[in-house]
Amino acid sequence: MTSPASTSAASAAATALLGELIARGVRDVVLSPGSRSQALALAAAAYERAGRVRLHVRIDERSAGFLALGLAVETDAPVAVITTSGTAVAELHPAVLEASHAGVPLILLTADRPAELQGIGANQTTRQPGIFGDRVPVIDVEAPAEGADHEAAAAELAARVLGNAGPVHVNLAFREPLSGPADLRPPSETQETLPRTAQVSGRVANPDAESPEFPAPVPAAGPAAGPVAVVEPAAVAEPLEPGAHTVVIAGTGAGEIAEATARGLGAPLLAEVASGARFGPHLVAAYRELLRAEGLGDRIERAVVFGHPTLSREVPALLEREGVEVIVVRSRGVERYDPGRRARHVDAVTVAEEAPVPEANRSWVGEWVTASRRLLEQPEPMGAGPDTEHFAERATWAREQLAELREPVTRRLLVEAVWNATWPHDRLVLGASRLIRELDRVAPGKRIPVHANRGLAGIDGTIATATGIALASQAEGAGRGAKGVTRVLLGDLALLHDAGSLLAGEGEPRPRMQVIVGNDHGGTIFDALEVAGTADAELFDRVMLTPQTVDLAALASAYGWEYRRVETRGELDGSLTPTPGRVLIEVPLARRP
Repeated sequence: MTSPASTSAASAAATALLGELIARGVRDVVLSPGSRSQALALAAAAYERAGRVRLHVRIDERSAGFLALGLAVETDAPVAVITTSGTAVAELHPAVLEASHAGVPLILLTADRPAELQGIGANQTTRQPGIFGDRVPVIDVEAPAEGADHEAAAAELAARVLGNAGPVHVNLAFREPLSGPADLRPPSETQETLPRTAQVSGRVANPDAESPEFPAPVPAAGPAAGPVAVVEPAAVAEPLEPGAHTVVIAGTGAGEIAEATARGLGAPLLAEVASGARFGPHLVAAYRELLRAEGLGDRIERAVVFGHPTLSREVPALLEREGVEVIVVRSRGVERYDPGRRARHVDAVTVAEEAPVPEANRSWVGEWVTASRRLLEQPEPMGAGPDTEHFAERATWAREQLAELREPVTRRLLVEAVWNATWPHDRLVLGASRLIRELDRVAPGKRIPVHANRGLAGIDGTIATATGIALASQAEGAGRGAKGVTRVLLGDLALLHDAGSLLAGEGEPRPRMQVIVGNDHGGTIFDALEVAGTADAELFDRVMLTPQTVDLAALASAYGWEYRRVETRGELDGSLTPTPGRVLIEVPLARRP
């Protein structure tokens, strides 16, 4: 091990590269510890101490990758991830796949052994370039030499990395001495110092503060040598005219443009709950049932698709149907959404503002919206007492309200309560479980920030992703989100799959989070599979349901979370009130229905 006072080409190159990335707009760095990556880690810590970047440390690289994903989703800016060599790099793979399919920018800075240690069985050494497959661009960088122009090399490398949609793998070889003093690059004139989060110093951030200005990422000025991600060309908007029997479909990541397009076209809006478009007068919440309904779903002639729909079978079935024109607006992911393999893909769409919506279209929308509301009709909400002052009627009403408060929590009650408790300054993160589908069936229109990892729709990393979203949204200067809470709604297996991400090490910020776990003791989502009705029940339960009996109270305690167990409607409503810190809320659920 070299002395901390010795010079190191590794430290000089690492410090220059991080400085260049920070100068070009990188705000957050996530790292997991390791020997080969020590130069990058120590430089990142020095830049954080200087107020130039926010640093997040996690012991597990898989958790670190999804934490970076959440930070990037919330800030819409690239996040750097630092790992050591060997299996540490492979641990990033689940988050990298999700980022690739969802088009989330991550910069993977993986340390590696130099060329002379490759292929000889050296410790913690494998072939790292290409480890994420051929869809993630990779830049393999030779070990820096003493006396080289590290600043120029860093500027060239940063220009090749930034400005791309999706993850980029930068594999950095380092020779010993692996670290030395970090000579920080001077800040640019436009860069401001970054506080970590509102809770690090015990202060509460100003919730009305505007976000500070940061320099935007600077893409490469021209063609770069070596394989890098393709920067999408400027979008060319294709004009659309209002047409009879059109629907607008919004999947994950669609955004508010989908809602605006539906209004402009005079079309029903079939928006998934994590689309960012689940609001507005054209919203059809009960779209699944209506796509199957005679007189509505069977009359569709054109579908305009935004984002990545994943929550129903009815949407792909529609897009595969003969006679339906399908227009898909390209999204950031590596694959173009096209279940019928005949869609017309466009960069963007536009609807002429002055174009009047025909009466036939308004009638079409009205049929869908009215039918949806009828399907989702609810009994009168609690809280409205009887009109009469008659004592007997008031007593009856009071007993009814008490009975409702004592009502056991069902999946529908759970998802509706979480949806109702969440507001625009909050964040809602949905795991891959039965609950996201249940919410998608019943959630009324509401303009709130909702996220779900639906690029590959895996169970992985839900807690880590939500933590990244919480840290970014609650950071000082983050605007209204600084006073909000991040709620995570997921099943028990999704929680246990990412239990390690409940850990926040000493000195790491702990954002306001509520992790709400619908605990039905296994993967009951598989009960909806056709095979569930024919398979041997004992075998099915072992290999599909995978039942578990983990003590979630003990788990919460072990990781320093407050724990609450909720069994009734009254307890549920009270438990969702925002409080400081991190709370794990367990909600026991029956396996069926």
